[in-house]
Amino acid sequence: MKVTLALVLVWLLAACSSLRLAYENADSYLLYRAKGYLDLDEKASDELEARIDEFFAWHRRNALPQYARISEDAAKRVTKGLSREDLVWGYDSFVAHARQSLRVAAERIAPLLERLTPQQVTHMEKRFAEDNRKFAREYLRGTEADRRKRRAKRVEQRLEDWVGNLSSVQLEKVRQFSERTPLYDELRARERERMQAELLAMIRKREAQKRLPDWIANWERGRDPAHLAASERFRQEYFTLVLEIDRTLTPQQRNRAAANVRRYAEDFTVLARRAGAETPRK
Repeated sequence: MKVTLALVLVWLLAACSSLRLAYENADSYLLYRAKGYLDLDEKASDELEARIDEFFAWHRRNALPQYARISEDAAKRVTKGLSREDLVWGYDSFVAHARQSLRVAAERIAPLLERLTPQQVTHMEKRFAEDNRKFAREYLRGTEADRRKRRAKRVEQRLEDWVGNLSSVQLEKVRQFSERTPLYDELRARERERMQAELLAMIRKREAQKRLPDWIANWERGRDPAHLAASERFRQEYFTLVLEIDRTLTPQQRNRAAANVRRYAEDFTVLARRAGAETPRK
């Protein structure tokens, strides 16, 4: 486990067509995932569940209202037509909220991590190795042409989730994006291994409470400069692609995209209100 509860949460929400359903089951999903990495006994599992509940109580109270406001603003920007400034605003907003949520999640989980036995840490290390092999199968196998085709397909699917079926012109722009943008999955793989090693060393030294919150909230510290440069290049090229797609949207596609974002805003608002009405657990 990377102890990045917030990022797993973001992934879960983005991957599910029903945001409310995903969020309402996210705590159970995270508990299931975390147990697979930590190999806990019953008492520690109960503690982990309580700590995840604490995180989600904070998240519902503090993060969801902010997500709703950002989504409402984003829907207006999509309706008007996107600019590069809009994309920078969206990315910066996501990163800022991710840092905040990761820090809070780390504060909740760190005390439990510091009590892991050497055998449990070794179990986590083995799970990391399994994850890395899975990453290699998904992103590193095949020729460069194969990898670029798979990347184009992932981007195509992500865009169609928002705007519906892409036209032949739009699909060509996706293909061109994948062709011109360097592959940097080897750098990503090495970064994963670096962070995993640092986390394991932190836990073995019993320094999680002292170091984990700041470390995970500033995940790019210590990153290979080549990775930083490649990541920035990818982001700028992706922004360019989104703007190209935005300029070719049909009225139906734009309406669908704006409606999707508004639906997210409505769901975040409902979830936040529902959380406010809940009776805190004893």
